[in-house]
Amino acid sequence: MIRRTALMLGLAAALSSAMPVLAQSRALTPEEQQLITDINVHNSAIRTMVGRFLQIDSQGGRQEGTFFLERPSKIAFRYAPPSREEIVSIGRGFYVIDRREETYYAYPQDSIPLRQFLGDQIDLLSANVVDITTTDGYVSITVIDNTVAGTVQVSLIFDTETKDLAQWTLVEPNGSELTFSLYDVQKDVQIPPNFFTFPSTYSGKEPPR
Repeated sequence: MIRRTALMLGLAAALSSAMPVLAQSRALTPEEQQLITDINVHNSAIRTMVGRFLQIDSQGGRQEGTFFLERPSKIAFRYAPPSREEIVSIGRGFYVIDRREETYYAYPQDSIPLRQFLGDQIDLLSANVVDITTTDGYVSITVIDNTVAGTVQVSLIFDTETKDLAQWTLVEPNGSELTFSLYDVQKDVQIPPNFFTFPSTYSGKEPPR
């Protein structure tokens, strides 16, 4: 079973123990601002994405699956068998779904770190950027989000040439890390609407409005 603190973009940050606040945002150079602007423009133009992902946690645990993204605010992660769990965003909240048990656990959409990347128009310049580094053909943009439980840090890694998102690493408030790598990605393909739904008969608790 997928541990809830290992969810996409820190879905369970509010359940973790607090840690000291990390460094605050720093001033970006004009070159860094332009690079982030180019990344914003490129990725905002991509309306849908599908592909595969590899998830690695701090203990070396590995899980694979497929993902589907449709802007704004829709994303689904389907973990490969034998798991029957999925993560689905349907705009108002993120749902951790267990299709074997026919249950779900919901998180408010606005509590998710890096919600900026799922928006209709991506604006990472408005995020709390604490570091940006470029090496070996990739640029890493690190942002932090302060939650009621502590500080969540996420490093987004983009291909410097294509500006495509290749990987991100989440540092949870308790210090554990989770890395997602994307591959076999296809852009601007049609995704069936039911990929972002689940049966109304499933039992669970909706996120607060």
